Amino acid sequence: MKKSSRRWSLNGFLLLALMLYSTVLLAASSGKTLKYRVLDLGDLEQTSNGIVRGLNSAGDVVGATAGLGTGTRAFVLTKKQFENLGGLPGADWSSAHAVNDFGVVVGSSNTATSLRGFIWKRGAKLSDLPVLPGDSGSEAFGINKHNQVVGYSSGARGIEAVLWSSDGTVQGLGRLREGDYSRSSAINDSGEVVGSSGDSQRKHAFLWTKSKGMEDLGSLPGNGGSEAFAINSSGDVVGYSGPLGRTRAFHWTRSSGMRDLGTLPGGAYSRALSINDRGEVVGSSDSSLGSRAFVWTRNGGMQDLNTLISADKDFVLFEAVSINSQGVILALGNDDDGHGHGHGDHESPARVFLLIPEP
Repeated sequence: MKKSSRRWSLNGFLLLALMLYSTVLLAASSGKTLKYRVLDLGDLEQTSNGIVRGLNSAGDVVGATAGLGTGTRAFVLTKKQFENLGGLPGADWSSAHAVNDFGVVVGSSNTATSLRGFIWKRGAKLSDLPVLPGDSGSEAFGINKHNQVVGYSSGARGIEAVLWSSDGTVQGLGRLREGDYSRSSAINDSGEVVGSSGDSQRKHAFLWTKSKGMEDLGSLPGNGGSEAFAINSSGDVVGYSGPLGRTRAFHWTRSSGMRDLGTLPGGAYSRALSINDRGEVVGSSDSSLGSRAFVWTRNGGMQDLNTLISADKDFVLFEAVSINSQGVILALGNDDDGHGHGHGDHESPARVFLLIPEP
């Protein structure tokens, strides 16, 4: 396949719209064995903070890409167009981290003096999100349908998880016990927030609610620390637990606590990055073939996404970044080396895909 055929294009946008609206609704009600149709969105230059970060129910994708002479810039890709969101005044770097179902985007941008969280709405420029009193920096990582935003605020006293209300007011969420660090990663439509809190030695996943404040979700037995990345409307939380190189993806519920999702065959570690309202979980896992994107369901357990798509492909999916309410998955891949292994060359462009459930 020629590289030019994989770049962002108008044909890709039209195909995206057609496939999402003609097949996703049918697939959402299907109870058959999981199989996915692949939509290749093209190449993006990788950045130090990842290249695609979020997906909403309409199939809008957000992230960051590096352009010649322009630095790294936040973007949103809709069924109609690819939009460069620019940055805050003085910026040479920005990254979009999440998008809600109304197309409102949040992320981070540097300025002449600091790193700041932003919110973007169609027809307007990026807006700087305020920091806690005495702080100078912030980042935004999650947003719900009410335009409540979560992330952190930072300064001389450390880093603290925060919640921005829809009117822009910032609220500190505190920290677990001792430590100078907490960070919010995601928020559901009920206003429940997840993230991690601790110090440089160890962090624990937390769940914050308005009624109970910040609760420690613990960790898997013998695995030390943990981090939470996503929460669905039922309050189910996913993330990972354990030391670097030996982390395990987890699924947490209030009734059953933290569950180890395991790894793919031959794997030493795994990470869960996203969960939808159907309880489907996606992320990445080590395996005997290297790093692989996975989907986990209650009935099917953890499955390598490369085995759930057509075998006639020239790429290997190494990470599933997000899954939306229709079960559409945003994933990253590398060119296949011909033996079922991705090249893993993170200096070269990664390939971005949408995996659409087949009816």
